Amino acid sequence: MFTHLKIWLATHEKGQDLSEYALLIGLIALVVVGAVTLLGGDIAQVFTDIGTSVSGWGPFAGP
Repeated sequence: MFTHLKIWLATHEKGQDLSEYALLIGLIALVVVGAVTLLGGDIAQVFTDIGTSVSGWGPFAGP
């Protein structure tokens, strides 16, 4: 009986890898969405501050 189980497990492991990768990608995507949701306003403010501070730089900045 164990020999039959070993053979069955050995022939059905290919789909397992794909499902593990799919779960891992889904978990990473969930963490990224959560982080952007929580920190989105702060990140937008940082870019706004950077844009304001560099707006006067360069040859086309004006007087």
